[in-house]
Amino acid sequence: MNQRPPVTPALRLPEFVALFAVMMSLTAMSIDAMLPALPAIGHSLGVEDSKDTQLIISLFILGMGCGEIFFGPLSDAIGRKKAIYIGIGIYCVGAVLALTATSIEQLLLGRIVQGIGVSGPKIASRALIRDQFEGNAMARIMSFIMMVFILTPMIAPAVGQFILLFGEWRSIFLVYLVAAVLAVTWMGIRQPETLLPEHRIPISLRNLYQSARLIISHPKVMAYTLTAGLIFGTLLSYVSTTQSMFQDLYQAGARFPLYFAILALGAGLASMVNGRLVMRLGMQRLTLCALSGILVVGSAFLLLTWYYQGIPPLWMFMSCCFLLFFCHGMLFGNINAMGMQYLGRVAGIGSSLMSSISSWTAVLVAIPIGRMYDHSVTHIPIAYLASGLLALLLVLAARSSRAGAV
Repeated sequence: MNQRPPVTPALRLPEFVALFAVMMSLTAMSIDAMLPALPAIGHSLGVEDSKDTQLIISLFILGMGCGEIFFGPLSDAIGRKKAIYIGIGIYCVGAVLALTATSIEQLLLGRIVQGIGVSGPKIASRALIRDQFEGNAMARIMSFIMMVFILTPMIAPAVGQFILLFGEWRSIFLVYLVAAVLAVTWMGIRQPETLLPEHRIPISLRNLYQSARLIISHPKVMAYTLTAGLIFGTLLSYVSTTQSMFQDLYQAGARFPLYFAILALGAGLASMVNGRLVMRLGMQRLTLCALSGILVVGSAFLLLTWYYQGIPPLWMFMSCCFLLFFCHGMLFGNINAMGMQYLGRVAGIGSSLMSSISSWTAVLVAIPIGRMYDHSVTHIPIAYLASGLLALLLVLAARSSRAGAV
């Protein structure tokens, strides 16, 4: 399939970055603002095993992985903006289900529906960006978006904890509703459609099969997709256990949002650095450096964890996690951009399949690692070492492939 030229951006760069950072931050907000509320939810809904509350996070990602398959083809067929509208609508339905939940089962159903819905703005926004930028330029834009986007995990736990001071956990889902409506209204008013009618691909089983076959059989795209899933899975395993680690092992109390924000700052700084360096050094070199950093820091972290019998001092734990998250911040924009640059005119379904497979991979990685939590931090360096090594091998394999754009 031939690539079509990028569309000239209609918005100035600062507003474009801010708009789509807000749009894509619905995913992070939907995860991180829940963290302080997990014990209260478990108590309110009678959850006996505290590890079961991790499903509130992981099933949201599972729903997102399912929705991502649908919204890519939809955005290719009807346009990016309409796909975002539909996704936000489904997301709001899920928020209402969770808001009114009287059992953990209903809450988890609401979280799955929320995950399906949030995949609309996530996938269509990424395809919309790909419509206007490509290669290192796309990596630069994604890094700037990630730099603003990273403020969400920095402040989301504090927002959740603040809400709990004045209301119960259900109020958090009300905030989700308001945030979604505001974001989609801003986009609807300011951002033009980027996929012109003559470039749209009607939804049909034949088109889906042909596009999916090209993408799944593409060694570079699949290598970067699995790499993204492995790295996301390690992050998700940290997020799903972070509240327990800080409260059970380090008695963080009300300082938990502060510690969480400090660690998220590492990823934010890395995104800013990556945005400045990627045009000069390239995505490949920075990605290999970041993966090498994960292996080095993960090895040191594991040794410290072993020496301190699973619970290193807080400052050591924070230092190691900060460095690991810095490497994360160098990876996300580059990995996605490297995979997306080979998708050409199937950017919608390509983004869809990439995100769906990476989300499922992340859930498969995160759930067993989360279950390894044994009132120590040992599972974190183990996850990073194993996933980092596999990711490095995949990137090296992609680098040696001669496959071109689909």
